Amino acid sequence: MFDTLFADVADAALVGAIEEAAAAEARAAARRLAAIAELTSRRVDDDDDERSRWSFDLWAATTVDVGAALTMGTRRASGQMRIAMALRDRLPQVAALFCTGRISATLVAELTWHTHLVEDPRLLALIDTALAEHVAGWGALSAAKLTAAIHAVIERYDPDAVRRSAETIRNRDFRVGAHDDGAETTSVWGRLMAADGIVLERRITTMIAGVCANDPRSIGERRSDAAGALINGNLTLACRCATPDCPKADTPPPASSLVVHVIADQTAIDAATGNTPEKAEKPAAPDESVTPLTDTGVALLPGAKVLSRDALSDAIRSGAKVTPLWIPGADPEPHYRPSARLARFIRSRDLFCRFPGCDVPAERCDIDHSVPWPYGPTHPSNLNCKCRTHHLWKTFCAGPDGWREHQHPDGTITWTAPDGRTYTTTPGSTLLFPTITIATTYQPPPPAPPDPTRTTKMPRRRRPRSADIAARIATERAHNNQTRAAAAAAVNNPPRRESTRGAKDEGEPPF
Repeated sequence: MFDTLFADVADAALVGAIEEAAAAEARAAARRLAAIAELTSRRVDDDDDERSRWSFDLWAATTVDVGAALTMGTRRASGQMRIAMALRDRLPQVAALFCTGRISATLVAELTWHTHLVEDPRLLALIDTALAEHVAGWGALSAAKLTAAIHAVIERYDPDAVRRSAETIRNRDFRVGAHDDGAETTSVWGRLMAADGIVLERRITTMIAGVCANDPRSIGERRSDAAGALINGNLTLACRCATPDCPKADTPPPASSLVVHVIADQTAIDAATGNTPEKAEKPAAPDESVTPLTDTGVALLPGAKVLSRDALSDAIRSGAKVTPLWIPGADPEPHYRPSARLARFIRSRDLFCRFPGCDVPAERCDIDHSVPWPYGPTHPSNLNCKCRTHHLWKTFCAGPDGWREHQHPDGTITWTAPDGRTYTTTPGSTLLFPTITIATTYQPPPPAPPDPTRTTKMPRRRRPRSADIAARIATERAHNNQTRAAAAAAVNNPPRRESTRGAKDEGEPPF
């Protein structure tokens, strides 16, 4: 069907169809955000002094419903709520353009983000009017040009509200990992003290000089591996020439006390180690020129990042150990907190938070009893991974009159919303390793009686969410004001530079 929707449409008309579809998409996005804004305005009450100080407050509770409806995590759901409320309460003229399909959802997200620091309602109304007048005519701008255009409008009315995020990073820092990293490598960047940088550079230089000339790695690869060896506590870099008469063969093998659990099926391990078992001969394909497809298995890093066969092979060659996953038995554990090996099994089975749409990796999740302890056993049939937000929500807000969860023998969970809508989530391992069976004995737990005092145990905030947001805005505005003042002072009072011309001829030092 998809490939025949526009089969009879002329080329010239197709461009118009694309434009109309884009406008319809924007109108649909506007309706979605309008519904989110209406739900948020009804649910979130900043005047509710009691629940506004809960760790899992009314805003967080609303992210659960929005996230389930849009199949996304609570952070992204919260972002959609912010955009929706900004359109409703702060930028009504921009919202009106959005509803007609004249601007895209991506542009709307940028506008709401960059106007977040504007506090004065009068200035916000002027900025809203100016943006509505100009934004539809900006056309296709790059991200940098779009930001500059938005900043130009805000600068005219409220200079302290221009988001100068690049100028806020003044202190040295060191970061590991970025959102667009692949599974094979991780980006590292930052600034060190000058002396530390010199020591690091010399140490790495010494390490890469310790391999023989036949090492197959490039100089860049050696530097990267040397840094990794340092992180693992090794001061030498093992040579990889694989020749029996290597002059550096006496270099100690790499070692590390750090354990990173990689989940891999046996096919991936066999492919990485070159230990692929022989298979029975099969009849030749009709077209023998076609290369047969081979399943090389799957290996996962924490966070369910797919690890390539080459990277897995490299890890095993560098000393990584392969240990079979322990499978729990029929008996539950006698305590509330699961043992380390049971917790490792639950995280390996689930891979992510088990609430619909949530993508928080299992390593950053709590392990929750589906039926609360002590009514529900500490057994895989009653345990699953939940991020901290969804764990708090389930503990204090779910129940007979709210959301309900039911865990099935295979680890599948059925979630039922208060209005009867149902969502189903399956363990991440069954999605990524469909041929692996990690089945455990099922122990149906009895229903837990309601706890009328549970809300009294809710963790508390020091101040409401709205107060935190106001404080962050005030801090960023103050920083922007100081930055502008310092820049103005530098322009009005440039450093004095006196000419040194003729100083050498006159025999005087150049001051």
